[in-house]
Amino acid sequence: MKYRPFGKLDFKVSALGFGAMRLPTRQIQGPGNRFDSSIDEPEAIRMIRHAIDMGVNYIDTAYGYHGGQSEILVGKALGDGYRSRTALATKSPVWLIKEPADFDRLLDEQLGKLQTDYIDFYLLHSLNGHAWENTILKHNLLDRMEAARKAGKIKYMGFSFHGDYDSFVKIADGFDKWDFCQIQYNYMDIENQAGMKGLKYAASKGLAVVIMEPLLGGRLANPPKDVRAIMEEADPVRSPAGWALDWLWSQPEVSVVLSGMSTMRQVEENIALADKSEIGKFGRNELDVIEKVRKKYRERTAIPCTGCEYCVPCPNSVAIPRNFSIYNDGVMHDDMEGARLTYNNFFSRENHADNCVRCGACEEKCPQAIAIMDWLEKVDKALGK
Repeated sequence: MKYRPFGKLDFKVSALGFGAMRLPTRQIQGPGNRFDSSIDEPEAIRMIRHAIDMGVNYIDTAYGYHGGQSEILVGKALGDGYRSRTALATKSPVWLIKEPADFDRLLDEQLGKLQTDYIDFYLLHSLNGHAWENTILKHNLLDRMEAARKAGKIKYMGFSFHGDYDSFVKIADGFDKWDFCQIQYNYMDIENQAGMKGLKYAASKGLAVVIMEPLLGGRLANPPKDVRAIMEEADPVRSPAGWALDWLWSQPEVSVVLSGMSTMRQVEENIALADKSEIGKFGRNELDVIEKVRKKYRERTAIPCTGCEYCVPCPNSVAIPRNFSIYNDGVMHDDMEGARLTYNNFFSRENHADNCVRCGACEEKCPQAIAIMDWLEKVDKALGK
């Protein structure tokens, strides 16, 4: 296993981290012949312990993963001496915090579920500008987190992020005791959320940067045929996952890349890739291939929306650019099922395309002259329930 600096801390982290968000599951029949998906405990424990045996020393989970069961599973997996062999990261579910005392109550609950006296890396989960202002600052949670560190319940303080770049900078600059942060980042997300600018900004402040969604929820590991052809022409041996992970590991600002692994085969493949990872591994030729891949993906975009947001606010609350972005992602990655899941489960119903009443106000403002009303109808037919 290769190891990398972790920001300013005296800690060398494995290039690959184990993300406990997509653990193996199995169907369990419950009352009324209802089937629930639960973690396959024996296999999940076997996978985590094998990863640690092979040198992985960063395990990441969160309060809400697997319906609250991930932390319990990780606690079991780190028994029998494995806890002392790895750094443990989990996250405070800030959306559940309605008063300052909730932070401490939830942290104590997590310590119990994880069967540990302390958490190495504790993050405020899924921050954006709104959560920062209306939860973190409102309830003085930074003071609460510092107190937890002084009490020995956590060792290092960080945050995970899902917002825009300006909010990322505000949060990074808003507390001078951050040790690390966690961002969504891959070769298709260089300008989304924190993006490449956020990666470099955090690193310039001495923060370790943990990478999540390196394969964009698995989509980059199974690209469309025309995208795969570009990769295979350049290197018939390197897998699509290898291209994505090597691109990340090549960047010195990246501390550790998390992978949410669901099978032992994925564990083995990712460990093999991590063993060969290097900072600066990608030269001009490899970067050119990634740019060609990125361009091919963009050519697959159905709706020519640039996300300029001139079309909003909509008088009927339709989040027009977001509707188009979800649809385009489905087309781009040959994954309309995933787009439907996002549309119906992770996108506010009041912002859906079917709220459009065809008033035409948006089309008058669109600099791309997109037939917005017609496209919103197509989006709802493709993605709506």
